[in-house]
Amino acid sequence: MGGLTQDPAFLATTFVVIDFEATTPKGYPAQPIEVAALALRYEKGAWRAAGRSASLIRPPAFAPVTPAVTAQNGLTPEQLSQAPGPAEALGALDRRFTANKPYLLVAQHAATEANIIHNQREHCPTLARIDLLDTIPLAKHLVPGLPNYKLDTLLAHFAITQPTDRHRAYADVDVTAQVFFRLVSAADEDTQLSDLAALVKIAGRTAKCNMPDQGGLFDIQPPGGSRHMQTGLR
Repeated sequence: MGGLTQDPAFLATTFVVIDFEATTPKGYPAQPIEVAALALRYEKGAWRAAGRSASLIRPPAFAPVTPAVTAQNGLTPEQLSQAPGPAEALGALDRRFTANKPYLLVAQHAATEANIIHNQREHCPTLARIDLLDTIPLAKHLVPGLPNYKLDTLLAHFAITQPTDRHRAYADVDVTAQVFFRLVSAADEDTQLSDLAALVKIAGRTAKCNMPDQGGLFDIQPPGGSRHMQTGLR
């Protein structure tokens, strides 16, 4: 293998693949109705699961689950009526993280997850300060020429079996993790991606809570930047 998976910063980082399902009421930002997270460490040449979390989330009254949402992911108003609210569900996830340990969130189209997390930051303040890696720009760099970089396209390209419960958060986390494994393997052979800082330069996205108010939501972290190393997951 190449330099990336031998880089001390890469080896010290816990990568947390995260995915939300949400409903988007008119006039409001997306409201989460399910979250799943899978914590991963790279140790002794292989990936190890370091923790897993999944929860349904009861949406507020102004954000009902619509038939279109149910058609997309199968979640119904009845299922969510007894689910924990955002404060309980996201608070429980937030407590899985340990301050001052190195983490990066990993997401397919990280803008979606980043915006939901930022809008719910009062319930998950530690999570809201963890920077992200976006699998889309990383895939564009490593696998040029695909017709698009949607998750289904990447699953087909890497011959990853599509789950029967695609569009549920826990299933999408699992297959996104498999895509991430393939991308890291390819990055390990890329001389431009010799360490974690280089990976962050291409695919890093700074959490809004870590940026000055006038900054853009997804400014790329400069090489050698350290904000992605500020927090970590058990």
